[in-house]
Amino acid sequence: MIRFAFLAACLSLSAPALAEIPAPTDAQTPVTIALDWTLNTNHIGLIVARDRGFYAEAGLEVEILPYSDTSSAALLASGAADFGYLTSLGFLSARAGGADLVALWATMQHETGRLVYNSDNAAITRPADLSGKTYAGFGSAWETALIGTMIAHDGGDPVWDTVTLGTGAYEALAAGQVDFTLEVATWEGVNGALLGRHQSAFRYADYGIPDQQNGYIATRATVLAADPDLVTRFMRATQAGYAWAADHPDAAAEMMIAAGDFPNPALVHGSMQAIVEGGYLRDGAAPVGAIDADRFAAMARFLFDSGVLKDAGGAVLAWPGDVSAWYDQSWMAK
Repeated sequence: MIRFAFLAACLSLSAPALAEIPAPTDAQTPVTIALDWTLNTNHIGLIVARDRGFYAEAGLEVEILPYSDTSSAALLASGAADFGYLTSLGFLSARAGGADLVALWATMQHETGRLVYNSDNAAITRPADLSGKTYAGFGSAWETALIGTMIAHDGGDPVWDTVTLGTGAYEALAAGQVDFTLEVATWEGVNGALLGRHQSAFRYADYGIPDQQNGYIATRATVLAADPDLVTRFMRATQAGYAWAADHPDAAAEMMIAAGDFPNPALVHGSMQAIVEGGYLRDGAAPVGAIDADRFAAMARFLFDSGVLKDAGGAVLAWPGDVSAWYDQSWMAK
């Protein structure tokens, strides 16, 4: 009852001062968006836009497709979804591989990932110390490029042992079975603090990695060309949802908790607080969701040059010289 009362109060809060969402059509247009992972605070604006009625006001009936074994990039490219929420790596890999996708939005204005290790491990004080240590990983070429660059940038020999554990990496690190892993500061980092784990971290951008944006919302180029009004209505309502969440993190967290399955509500609240306090949703005067052209190109170039981006046959792709056509924010009011 308390939660329902809280949500009722949330619905009475004012919407953010954003550009007016285009007027709806007579009928609600069905729209689908595929998620990149299980529901979490990266998706907060989608839940807010749906549950506060921003999508309905734009004449849209939005279905948020649950995460499945098929990636959101694949679902989007195949036409199984109208929009997709993709990681930076997921989008850039798909686009570089020939998928006709266009990024419309970037949720996190700065990198939320970080390299983490136990604070009481006296053998680690800088990335160069990771040489020869054991890493608990997730099985992607991105991790190899990332860790190798950080160690080499700090003057170390980029050689280490890897055990692929997936999400089990965090328990293994806490138990001292491995030396380091990668985490998202606004989720696993918050969870570790709630569990009382004493861990330290290195920021990627301090050691040779571009400070990327993350959490892209994309569509197919054919959708953008055929129905720019639909794209505009969906994206402006989405923008309103994320901006409202940035202004009302506790209320937005309650909406997220009500929408999903979260055994520890404190994690959702803590994550939203970390997102807002860390300036991840808002970067100065830039509109929520704005794509930074320089950082977009810098991360794309890093992934090409590191050999992370490959074709279907496994051959490393060559830098195309210009990736400005890979994103489009013409929907965003100036």
